[in-house]
Amino acid sequence: MIGEDPNFPAETGRYHLFVALNCPWCHRVTLARNVLGLQDSITMDVAFPSRTTDNDPIEPNRWEFNPTRVASLTGTTFPECTNETATGQNFRLAKQIYEAEGSDEASVPILYDKKTKRIVANESAEIVRMLNAQAKALGSSFADGLRPNLYPLGDEHIAQRRDIDALNDQIYVAINNGAYKAGFSSDQAIYAAAFSKYFETLGALEARLASDNRPFLTGDTFTEADLRLFPTLYRHDPVYYLRMKLNGARILDYPHLWRWLCRLYALPGVADSNSLLHCRQGYFGRSWNNVVPLGPFKPMSYPEAYAHPELAGLVDKAKNG
Repeated sequence: MIGEDPNFPAETGRYHLFVALNCPWCHRVTLARNVLGLQDSITMDVAFPSRTTDNDPIEPNRWEFNPTRVASLTGTTFPECTNETATGQNFRLAKQIYEAEGSDEASVPILYDKKTKRIVANESAEIVRMLNAQAKALGSSFADGLRPNLYPLGDEHIAQRRDIDALNDQIYVAINNGAYKAGFSSDQAIYAAAFSKYFETLGALEARLASDNRPFLTGDTFTEADLRLFPTLYRHDPVYYLRMKLNGARILDYPHLWRWLCRLYALPGVADSNSLLHCRQGYFGRSWNNVVPLGPFKPMSYPEAYAHPELAGLVDKAKNG
């Protein structure tokens, strides 16, 4: 752990992230990096959103750092994609970064120490917690009072931490992982159960936000619970509604969740933490026909719609006739 393990002290400019912008677990990490003001002190490489193909010279179905690869969605390269720049080896696949340490893993995100050439962590929840705890020492560009504290420590925050922990569990099981259970299951009963739990939980979160008209899940402050929910809900209308067969409703149909989503999207750094082009390419560009659907574009295209919390009011009026 950065700042706790003497091998990994908290230092500005020392650490690096390997991510894929379409991956929601990576999105947690890029969100934390941005909202904590660490963009200039923690460097980052971005993989192409579709995995390697069956004819890859090393291995298929792996994350690839290849800025020259052309996306089927756009017919061009993605400007966000990079080469691998942290190890000094110019590895092409994330798997090769692990192999250099004798590991068989291949996943992203990866938090990497450029000084010792070692992987620090590859679990998104651990990385987010580390970045938050050590943000100041890692070189945050935000002053203490202006930087969110995603997981406040101290006896005075015990109740809030319990609330965050309970929400984290609920959101992971029913929403974050539930979307994948629904979208990738080949069993109708498993899909139906995940579908039902997903929308049941959205309803509970909608009611929670409606209570006292709270701006964030635990009250007046943006915390880790909000950060963990955002990547899935950000993807729901433009991607998951169709790709994960979660077509029971849009987030736009939940007025408080929609306004919450727009509120987070307006926070400094949040809009820059992801690309829906990468999401569409990553989720649809690996399907059997490699064709990415063009919609939905109602009432306006995404992510532009996230700058319009008032759209929830239009939905309310339409429901009420």
